[in-house]
Amino acid sequence: MMKTTFFSSSELRDLIARYSQVFILTDEEVARFWLPEFCHWMDCNGTQEIVLRSGEEMKTLKTAQMIWEKLLKYQADRHALLVNLGGGVISDLGGFVASCYKRGVDFVNVPTTLLAMVDAAIGGKNGVDFQGYKNQIGTFAMPLGVWICPTFLKTLPLREVHSGWAEMMKYGFIKDEELLNTNNDNYTHYIQQCAEIKSDIVAEDPYEKGPRKVLNFGHTLGHALEAHFADSNVPLTHGEAVAYGMWAALWLSCRQCGLSEEVLADYEPKMEWLLSKSSSLIEEADADAIIHYLSQDKKNESGEPRFVLLEEVGKPIIGQAVPMSLLKEAVRELALRSARLATLRDQQ
Repeated sequence: MMKTTFFSSSELRDLIARYSQVFILTDEEVARFWLPEFCHWMDCNGTQEIVLRSGEEMKTLKTAQMIWEKLLKYQADRHALLVNLGGGVISDLGGFVASCYKRGVDFVNVPTTLLAMVDAAIGGKNGVDFQGYKNQIGTFAMPLGVWICPTFLKTLPLREVHSGWAEMMKYGFIKDEELLNTNNDNYTHYIQQCAEIKSDIVAEDPYEKGPRKVLNFGHTLGHALEAHFADSNVPLTHGEAVAYGMWAALWLSCRQCGLSEEVLADYEPKMEWLLSKSSSLIEEADADAIIHYLSQDKKNESGEPRFVLLEEVGKPIIGQAVPMSLLKEAVRELALRSARLATLRDQQ
């Protein structure tokens, strides 16, 4: 699998013009702000638009089936192009739909959220959630390319910007310490840098057999937290869950891998900032339920969760087993930090 191709606007426009059948998959929020603009920029005449409700709850096999039915209705053949215009849900779902329809049609990703620009739209991992667990059914299939246009971020709520920042900081911990200095004033300057980091890692290990696993830093516990809160009145965004998950991974790294406590201490104010728009509260009583979700993590080996931990910033270690007693202690510590964050938010 080759590195991700990053299109310019003119390259994407020329690509779209070469297809006789073009379908645009998006959601209601993106359609409201950007679908007419995108069609104007790309001279999309005669395209078919498939507009979904917004939200993670749409990333299901049922939704995929509905999209396949629409493609059949419009007689889409194997030479059609699917343009995934949206955030992580649209990138994951659209890639899955395209990779399965008639055993695979071409698709491109046009990410409209920061999170998708630096993560979900890149790397060829596509899928849907299943029975409450994230990304349980999916494929590896690369888009023809990705068009990153920061203009889309003008309408992105600050909470969603923070969600993307968490993924950018992940790259800081595993690869480039400079990215730990991401903030509201400079983050757009780092978007392409993060995208290139992910593209390079994926090119080295497209099917996540080894080095690509470093991208799971913060995600092992993060995915469990995201799943646990998904059906609550206060769900976590993906980036918020990763922000918590990175704290837990750093805490475990200090105890298992000799990571300096200073790294964890330096991250705590960053975590406060990343979670400043979240109202979710992790409680100690949630520990068993969260650990249950961990038991279904795709990265488990012999039924045990595997973590990406750090020896130091920029030196990740993959496949680290964590004793259950230490894992439960990490969740309890995380609950204490969550309560502290809630207090800080109440005081603001």
